[in-house]
Amino acid sequence: MVEIDTNYLEQQFIDYCRYNTRSDAQSQTIPSTPGQIDLAKRVVTDLKKLGLKAWYNEKNGYALGYVPGNCDKKISAVGFFAHLDTADYPADNVSPQVHPDYDGRDVILNEEKQIILRVAEFPELKDLAGQRLITTDGTTLLGADDKAGVAALLAAVQSLVTQPEIKHGPLYVAFGPDEEIGQGAKRFDETEFPVEFAYTLDNGQPGDLEYETFNAAAATVEIEGTAVHPGDAYHLMVNASSLAHELVAGLPLAEVPEKSRGRQGFIMVTRQESTPDHAHLELIIRDFDQQLFANKKQLLKDLAQQINDRYDQERVKIEIKEQYSNIGEEIKKNPAIVKLALKAYDTLGLKPNIVPFRGGTDGNFLTEKGIPTPNLFNAGHNFHGKYEYVTVEGMQTVAQTIIEISRAHANTK
Repeated sequence: MVEIDTNYLEQQFIDYCRYNTRSDAQSQTIPSTPGQIDLAKRVVTDLKKLGLKAWYNEKNGYALGYVPGNCDKKISAVGFFAHLDTADYPADNVSPQVHPDYDGRDVILNEEKQIILRVAEFPELKDLAGQRLITTDGTTLLGADDKAGVAALLAAVQSLVTQPEIKHGPLYVAFGPDEEIGQGAKRFDETEFPVEFAYTLDNGQPGDLEYETFNAAAATVEIEGTAVHPGDAYHLMVNASSLAHELVAGLPLAEVPEKSRGRQGFIMVTRQESTPDHAHLELIIRDFDQQLFANKKQLLKDLAQQINDRYDQERVKIEIKEQYSNIGEEIKKNPAIVKLALKAYDTLGLKPNIVPFRGGTDGNFLTEKGIPTPNLFNAGHNFHGKYEYVTVEGMQTVAQTIIEISRAHANTK
């Protein structure tokens, strides 16, 4: 098993967490917040300190680096992605707390405010006894999503540079902005990343492997009513609020997020505002299966048409925008991508846990750009909040997995 400099890994992670890289969906800048630029340029500096070619793309906010191969064979390059931004949660003055040789018990994050990371609430903590635990101070998120992936990727690269006996092909590494708001990878320039395939390092525990995602769409519904005084409403009023209720009531009761799991899809109302005069609804549509996904979109259109058929004008207007597509079909055309990951897991003694990812990743947009990109893991827990944590050992496993995939790829050609 390859040695990872865990002191370097831990310090890089802590340093990166201190950058406020919270993305902003309302921003018109690229990237959406200045802290992401600062961290991207810091990562470029760190890569250059390792003697590597690295650069920052001003147009899309990506930090990129190139690790030349050191084996005799001529093989294609592999890519690895991690994202720099954090979710919509307080991220000013992040102060990571290190708990060496964690004892498996409750952790007081903030004594003054009595914020406690409780084992009863998060029982997976017990499995981390003896490891080097890193938590928040209870006032911010930590940023393990995805700075654990960022730091682990840097640590893997450092190991490849300082241990030339590890034979591998060429690698490209990318650190992107605005993943949390679904914008970063849309702008990625694949022409400066000439790889055969890649992996994202986002969420998940050691052994997790996600090469299927939802198909996703967003629907906007506008309903025009006719508002009159309720005392004179007979045969005159068309209540937009009532029509909105009717449309929502026509959706399958069991196909909602709180009643679905695994490969089951759903339709979710994310916003609803209505008066008798006008109603506005926003929905998201998700499914792994292309036909079921199409059926859900058609159902919304049919419900709108059923209402419109009762009136002499179009009362309900619906617009459906595609968001991203399931990467599974493309990954299945390239089975070696999954086999490499599973081989690395086997080498490291990790139990594979292949699961469909109930969401989307940067890999959706990268796959659309011609770079098949499944997701591995970053070993963090409780993302997007004050109870977020990760262990150095978990990030070390991420780094080792990156190296084993790179080494296995060099040995398969």
